[in-house]
Amino acid sequence: MTGTVQSKKGRPNYYIVLDYADETGKRKRPWIPTDIPVKGNNKRLANEKLKEVLREQEAKKVDLSKNILFTDFLREWLETRKLSKSISETTYDAYRITLEAHLLPHFTPLTLRIRDIEPVHIQRYVNKKLAKLSPNTVKRHMANISKCLDSAVKQNIIAYNPAKRIEEIRKVKYTGAKFLREKQIEILLASVKNDPLEIVVLLALFYGLRRSEVLGIKWTAIDFNNKTLAINHTVVKVSNETYRKNTTKNDSSNDTLPLPNMIKKRLISWKKTQDERKQLQPNEYVDSDYVCTMFDGTPIKPDYVSQHFSLILKKNGIDHIRFHDLRHSSASFLKSLGYDLKDIQTWLRHANIQTSMDLYTHLDMSSKWKIADGIDKRLAELSI
Repeated sequence: MTGTVQSKKGRPNYYIVLDYADETGKRKRPWIPTDIPVKGNNKRLANEKLKEVLREQEAKKVDLSKNILFTDFLREWLETRKLSKSISETTYDAYRITLEAHLLPHFTPLTLRIRDIEPVHIQRYVNKKLAKLSPNTVKRHMANISKCLDSAVKQNIIAYNPAKRIEEIRKVKYTGAKFLREKQIEILLASVKNDPLEIVVLLALFYGLRRSEVLGIKWTAIDFNNKTLAINHTVVKVSNETYRKNTTKNDSSNDTLPLPNMIKKRLISWKKTQDERKQLQPNEYVDSDYVCTMFDGTPIKPDYVSQHFSLILKKNGIDHIRFHDLRHSSASFLKSLGYDLKDIQTWLRHANIQTSMDLYTHLDMSSKWKIADGIDKRLAELSI
């Protein structure tokens, strides 16, 4: 590609004229306007601008030899990320499920090559999925597509990322979160007595732990002498696979928490129970380092927690909530004890205070009622 600086009769500014052949061999000579005036001996500035434009065009030059099918490039991109260890096994599995269940069924029949993908193709996919899936789910799909196309740009396969030129998908805040009041917490704790989920529920409520975090607690993470409990291992499920990993949701979630006397005594008692069952069933007992286990020592799985927890609630007449809502219940309990926003953020290990603010606002109905009752009472007095 070459270019020259030209002026047009009656036009005050210089033009840059490019000269190149397209992929079919046809000559192209586009005129690109500049804001550099012809008057004033600005030819040198115009030539500098020409060099800048030529550098930009060279950076956008694509490699036609890599013009493979978009669906093939999606597969190749995902495998590259897996091999480079740039994503975890669980993230890879989540991406793979999205690819196989949504992206491939939609794009395979279109037989689009990577260089043929335009914003309209991405927008049509988004519109189709928004009719069936939540905006947040489709937004995650788009994150995968955009990262994939960013890779194509870096490899000089395409000149720009078409996924960044569609209508923005607005994230929808989840509003279905519920929490248990103090009396309901009391009923729940009594309901799980001698149940496989007894320790699971107790720790989730007390520390506001996520399901993956409470299931990931190991005895080696507990220091009874210094009275601490480390959150540094998680158990998660993706598709039909259970993953055990030495990572947490984010850096702030990886933390060491205090071990007060009540929790310490309950854990020591549970460890004694595990040891007794191990002695009674030496051949059948599954010996692991996990705290949260079934009666035969088998580490409790994520699915069992959600399903059995729901049955416990139903059996004991407690309003249905998700297991994750025990985390919100912990926050509610903290607020009722008088702890402020920063305290709640610290205890629940939120990555940023905005998360705590959103939760705090959701839980603050009692304070609003106090204000409402006060206004109501005063206005009643004024109207007499």
